Amino acid sequence: MTAPPTFGWGRILRLGLVQAALGAVVVMTTSTLNRVMVVELALPALLPGLLVAIHYLVQVARPRMGYGSDLGRRRTPWIVGGMTVLATGGVAAAVATAWMGRDATAGIALAVVAFLMIGLGVSASGTSLLVLLAKRVAPSRRAAAATVVWLMMIAGFAVTAGLAGKLLDPYTPWRLVQVSFGVSVIALAVTLLALHRLEGDDGVPDGAMEAPAAARPSFRNALAQAWTEPAARRFTFFIFVSMLAFSAQDLILEPFAGTVFGYSPGASTQLSGVQHGGVLTGMLLVAAAGSGVAGPRWRSLRAWTVGGCLASGVALMGLVRIGLSGDGTWLGLTVFLLGAANGAFSIAAIASMMRLAGQGRQSREGTRMGLWGGAQAVAFGLGGLVGTAASDVARWLVGTPAQAYAAVFALEALLFVGAALLAARVETAPARGIRHRSLDAASGVGMEAR
Repeated sequence: MTAPPTFGWGRILRLGLVQAALGAVVVMTTSTLNRVMVVELALPALLPGLLVAIHYLVQVARPRMGYGSDLGRRRTPWIVGGMTVLATGGVAAAVATAWMGRDATAGIALAVVAFLMIGLGVSASGTSLLVLLAKRVAPSRRAAAATVVWLMMIAGFAVTAGLAGKLLDPYTPWRLVQVSFGVSVIALAVTLLALHRLEGDDGVPDGAMEAPAAARPSFRNALAQAWTEPAARRFTFFIFVSMLAFSAQDLILEPFAGTVFGYSPGASTQLSGVQHGGVLTGMLLVAAAGSGVAGPRWRSLRAWTVGGCLASGVALMGLVRIGLSGDGTWLGLTVFLLGAANGAFSIAAIASMMRLAGQGRQSREGTRMGLWGGAQAVAFGLGGLVGTAASDVARWLVGTPAQAYAAVFALEALLFVGAALLAARVETAPARGIRHRSLDAASGVGMEAR
């Protein structure tokens, strides 16, 4: 069977709309509901923190979701199904938050279920969307496509947060439920419209690519097969270490600026905006390089990934120096450079992920992508906890806030150096038709890799 044609920019933008819709629902649950619980309901800040951790923890199911989409070879049903679960979970989370005002126990119980649904929905839809991009986007467009899709997700965050914030004033529990319901319905509608005939109108009938029953390994065997591939295994370690370093800095940068340099809440928020501007710059830089604008010598994804991680480590060491010196003159520039390095390595890593997903054994793209997505989710879930806990422990050990934050930034810099070493060792050569008869025989699967 001939391979289906690659996606043009129109279809890439449609997938970006799906990612934006996903981001719209997620930002309501992880940002807006967080604020309502802590401010309007005066509940402990630990509660939304634990709920968000649950939403990350359940994403260890991503490999299973990817495996399920591998069996049918079609990703659209998994994206739609995942968005449906996500949208339902978003509404349930709003109902639970409103309910907490009357019955905290019942509301929290419903919130746990809702955030489990949110995590499962993100796992199913996000993993399958990435696999669809990996399989149907030409290699020369992958860095740019990853940038477009992620920027549209960020736009979904920003637009939803802005509009929802206006619609929620003056706040009432019923208004919260109405706004969340509206966001979820619109997000699901956008997903359905964007995916209409996107995957199934290229002359490939629905179900025509279904894997024969005899060629379907169990999930355990499929995951074991993916794990035996050196590139997939090394990339998993790289994703975990790099995302742990990336997320650990997120929750301590603003407290660092406020505690050490006396930044007001508004000023520290502006500093966060400077960092996000740097992230955008780094993403666009890699997208331009990946599309060949800067010439062929700049198109190496591995070089951008390794370089971005090392540059992130250097920028973090710059924060160490700034914190210990007490001179904040170069703080804004250093934070911008940190953001640019983060953006560069993350987009290069996503583009590499899209390429590596199709290498190795056939029909394991979803399983591999799920494996990497699960590693990222666990790292993000641990990152915020590790960053904040490490800063508290360091402050207790060394006494001064500046030294405590410097110790944490130095630790994160070491993690980025470790991530760079791991990225350098990930296999980058194309698959060369390796056959895996012995491993398949051991698992009872009569399949061959390309």
